[in-house]
Amino acid sequence: MMMLSPDQPDPDLPWGQPDTETLLDSFKVECAPMPAEPMDSEGKARSLAVPALSREEKRRRRRATAKYRSAHASRERIRVEAFNMAFAELRKLLPTLPPDKKLSKIEILRLAICYISYLNHVLDV
Repeated sequence: MMMLSPDQPDPDLPWGQPDTETLLDSFKVECAPMPAEPMDSEGKARSLAVPALSREEKRRRRRATAKYRSAHASRERIRVEAFNMAFAELRKLLPTLPPDKKLSKIEILRLAICYISYLNHVLDV
């Protein structure tokens, strides 16, 4: 095998060019510049950015955090306690026999409706 000096062309190469810049220039291809934004089928520009999350998706992701769930559970506990206290107060105002009889929430509401109707009737007489 014959060693070549940098300024001697290789006779086995088809182009036989000693100058690498000339060699690279022969391979340059003219390309159209890339548009700033890709075009859709109607020629309108499309954004390359990732589409923004929908309002529903943002809400879903926010609700998935442990901090949010913990805060929500605390608010729900406070709401249920207030709800149960309101029923207990209403229950104290309703006459029943025996007075300490345990009533469900729907029974308390129905008894309250009947008691209010009775009081209206008493006032009308």
